Amino acid sequence: MLFLGIDFGTSGARGIIINDNEEIITQVNHSFSNQNTNNLAKQWKDTLYLLLKEIPIDVRKEIKAISINGTSSTVLLCDSKGEPIEQPILYNEAKNVTILDSFQTIIPEHHLVKSSTSSLVKLLWWYHTKKIKPLAYFLHQADWLGFLLHGKLGISDYHNALKLGYDVENLCYPDWLKTLPINSVLPQVLPPGTPVETVNHDIVQRFNFPKHCRVCTGTTDSIAAFLASGAKHPGEAVTSLGSTLVLKLLSNTRIEDISSGIYSHRLGNLWLTGGASNTGGAVLKHFFRDEALEQLSQQININQPTTLDYYPLLKPGERFPINNPNLVPKLEPIPENKVEFLQGLLESIAKIEALGYEKLQALGATPVTQLYTAGGGAKNENWAKIRQHYLQVPVKISSQTEAAYGTALLAKRSQNN
Repeated sequence: MLFLGIDFGTSGARGIIINDNEEIITQVNHSFSNQNTNNLAKQWKDTLYLLLKEIPIDVRKEIKAISINGTSSTVLLCDSKGEPIEQPILYNEAKNVTILDSFQTIIPEHHLVKSSTSSLVKLLWWYHTKKIKPLAYFLHQADWLGFLLHGKLGISDYHNALKLGYDVENLCYPDWLKTLPINSVLPQVLPPGTPVETVNHDIVQRFNFPKHCRVCTGTTDSIAAFLASGAKHPGEAVTSLGSTLVLKLLSNTRIEDISSGIYSHRLGNLWLTGGASNTGGAVLKHFFRDEALEQLSQQININQPTTLDYYPLLKPGERFPINNPNLVPKLEPIPENKVEFLQGLLESIAKIEALGYEKLQALGATPVTQLYTAGGGAKNENWAKIRQHYLQVPVKISSQTEAAYGTALLAKRSQNN
């Protein structure tokens, strides 16, 4: 049996098919043909179908389950046939939070939804601009893409629905949300990876999928990437060393500090908590080209730490582990020796990472016991050794880093549902 995971990103989509042993059988990619923001939904639909077509037909015939991830808080408003009423609103498109003003006495103070990019603010904006029609459906990107395969509207998962206001602890919509005037368009929320329906007749005929192939609820791109890492147990964490520094820790307890961008996703009976710092690879690339980063990193003597104490930022402002929108970058003194300067930057980012996990633990999260690393900086061996020194736990590269792989695992686990 084979299982397909699909990852929809900002520039295209990737599909990964795995077998019962969780080995990758096939990978396919398809970039968006153009960045046509005038008809995003059609672009997504065309890309999805082209991606499916690129999977070898003998592989398609063996796929038992499919799951899809999308970008968090990318949303659509659809009619009863699943056709978008308005252009989708992307994850990073902000709407004026003054839309919430008339509901201040209803929405809990400091709630996650009180963000200009939350799913709820976007839905209330559609309500405010009178775009919600009778028999309308509100869907996240992953929900709508799943609908194209199984044909059932109004189904979501509790990862995507978190920023809509769904109560992931009690697995229901809270009473305050049900009193809002958008209650009628809220989707039914199921656990990620729950079988929704088999692929519809058109998909069977067009792509030769087996009739019994099931389409499952999906997840968000960042959680899919965490699932891909192999982390499964409380105390295991994943640090993504990309342009920014993103920490995710699997915990027995749920923690939140919205003012610092810390909140928890439900992951079965556990909690996935974390935060994101503005430091990271973007700072390194500001000073060093990729080739220089690789060469200079190899020259670092990790047994001789520097005395440099930086807070590497490209501009003022930090979210986590220090919540200070005016925090000034600290990047001096800059030594003449480039190896020493790079080592000082890597040490400082490692200290910030350690401080981040300390903050999560101080708020009640499970202590870190094992750290997986993803992102562009994961392959830097000396940086890993520096980080292990400050973190005092084993640091290893994630076995898989593609979000599509994590989503394929979600599809595979649907066998148990």
